[in-house]
Amino acid sequence: MKLLILCLSLLSFNLAAETRIAILDFELKDLTLAPGIPTEVKRTASIKPLLEQELRSAGYRIIQIPLTAQRAANGGEGYLFDHADLAAQLGKSFDADYILVGRLHKPSFLFAYLMGNLIRVSDGQLLDQIISESKGPNIDLTIKAVESLTVKIDKLLEQRYTPPPPSKLIKQPK
Repeated sequence: MKLLILCLSLLSFNLAAETRIAILDFELKDLTLAPGIPTEVKRTASIKPLLEQELRSAGYRIIQIPLTAQRAANGGEGYLFDHADLAAQLGKSFDADYILVGRLHKPSFLFAYLMGNLIRVSDGQLLDQIISESKGPNIDLTIKAVESLTVKIDKLLEQRYTPPPPSKLIKQPK
């Protein structure tokens, strides 16, 4: 019986100690001569769910912040990205431990940067601006950049994420 109580208390401690991360929708900052093309808007929208999936696989609890609340807190494009204290307030209102404010920065048609400001909610401290480069718009390259971003986030927090092994390309017979 004592062993059962000990196991249950350890289990409840682990559930209570779960690190909670809120990830805001990534903004597109497209500096190319053809900004905001549909493929880039789609790629930008894919980053948040991919990142949530990777962090969830490492045992982080993902806190959902409704888009309406995110928009209400945002004073304009890039505002929350530049104001860690306000992003922290938003995260605190949804009981997150950390909040990640992200941006897809595209200075060229050849590459883009996935950027994330990781903020500790309790004190509004910007822990780091995390950057991962993605060359080309290919979804596989975006996934690898998200995995790289996840490694960097996890290194600042719990150090328990293991990225998936590189997939081997299978050539189709002609």
